[in-house]
Amino acid sequence: MVAGELVLLPGPGGVGHAVLSLLRAQEVPVRVMVRRDDDRAARLRALGAEVVVGDLTRPESVAAALEDVARMYFAMPVSPDHLLAATVVATVARTHGQLAGLVDLSQMTVSQMTATSTTESHQQRLQWLAEQVLNWSGLPVVHVRPTSFLDNPLFTSLAAQSIRKNDTVALPFGTGRTSPVAIEDVARVVATVLRDPAPHIGHVYELTGPRTVDMTELAEEFSRALGRPISYVDVPPDRWESEVLSKLGLPPHVEDHIATMARLHRENRYDRASSDVERVTGVPPQTIEAFVAAHRNLYLG
Repeated sequence: MVAGELVLLPGPGGVGHAVLSLLRAQEVPVRVMVRRDDDRAARLRALGAEVVVGDLTRPESVAAALEDVARMYFAMPVSPDHLLAATVVATVARTHGQLAGLVDLSQMTVSQMTATSTTESHQQRLQWLAEQVLNWSGLPVVHVRPTSFLDNPLFTSLAAQSIRKNDTVALPFGTGRTSPVAIEDVARVVATVLRDPAPHIGHVYELTGPRTVDMTELAEEFSRALGRPISYVDVPPDRWESEVLSKLGLPPHVEDHIATMARLHRENRYDRASSDVERVTGVPPQTIEAFVAAHRNLYLG
């Protein structure tokens, strides 16, 4: 490993896994922190990553994982431990690390939050607080704030169920507009920053799709991608939460977050458009139509 280039990725989920692939394709050395050395860890090694076992909420394992690391990506699944992990990373990196760049995966809602706002989910509040902690740490931080992901079950597996059933996208979003962005495009931004953090330190990048759409327009993009008429059905929120969301078996913290995302869509909080994906990577984000067309089998079976 080359210490000046070594990147630490904790437990790569969707974005992190895509970042790993992009960095390894350019022969950037990557260390991945996982909770268990299992088959998933073996697959990460097969991609060329060094794998270490650790936990972002345990200072001793973060310190060990940071040894010789120059750049780090901080992200977690939706979790009530998000703020704890961010605080551990910030304090340990200040004491034991020599980071040239720390890329924090946050979310677009944070851009509209204040120190006293209370209408967001507990997860969104934790991410706002985590940004404050990372900023106070004095570390060389870059915040990346994507809007809702195109790869989110709201737009993939749940949409696929209703499309197969009756050619509809059934969600409780009302007349709100949205600008979902693909994980692949967010990963391109993160990988670009991790390869050369210096020009980006202190920046906040808000990542969206190429334009905002209401749900009728979203259904039209689905129609063009799938070659069949798809319409939007606005489901009453209470019915959607009881008949769809509650049946997914999610932890309460995650369920609350998704329900809040739906409410904020109805309140038009996701009506945001930014050119940051293209500005950072030189390539525009993919459209909803292009994403759906590339995943046609997911939607049609």
